[in-house]
Amino acid sequence: MKALYILFAALSIVSCQNQGKKDINIAKQASIDSMKVEISKQRVIDSMKTQMANLEAEKAKAQEQKVVVVHQQDGTATAETPKKKGWSATAKGAVIGAGVGAATGAIVSKKKGEGAIIGGLAGAALGTGTGAVIDSKQKKKE
Repeated sequence: MKALYILFAALSIVSCQNQGKKDINIAKQASIDSMKVEISKQRVIDSMKTQMANLEAEKAKAQEQKVVVVHQQDGTATAETPKKKGWSATAKGAVIGAGVGAATGAIVSKKKGEGAIIGGLAGAALGTGTGAVIDSKQKKKE
């Protein structure tokens, strides 16, 4: 009877181990399959991004090449030039920062000329940085 119990215990241990290996192999295959699906999805996404970038480049190129011709009554034609937007926020920040820094440096320093120069340079640097941040935010909005 003891031999029968030992044989039954050995068979159950061996069969459990086989089942565990099968489960592990099934899980591995499922993982591999899901990775293949994700890779194919990423390829499609990358392809779409590339196509969108190409379309944007073509659109920008087409906008650059547009020329508007206006016929006037005297028979001459003129091309409309694009409007200039004015100063960028970076340039405005640099000028304002330089002015404020120079004034502050002249007021605070004992040597007025050196204080104005150092303050102007520091103010221009800070103003340029601030203006660049503003410019990047405006570009993201557009």
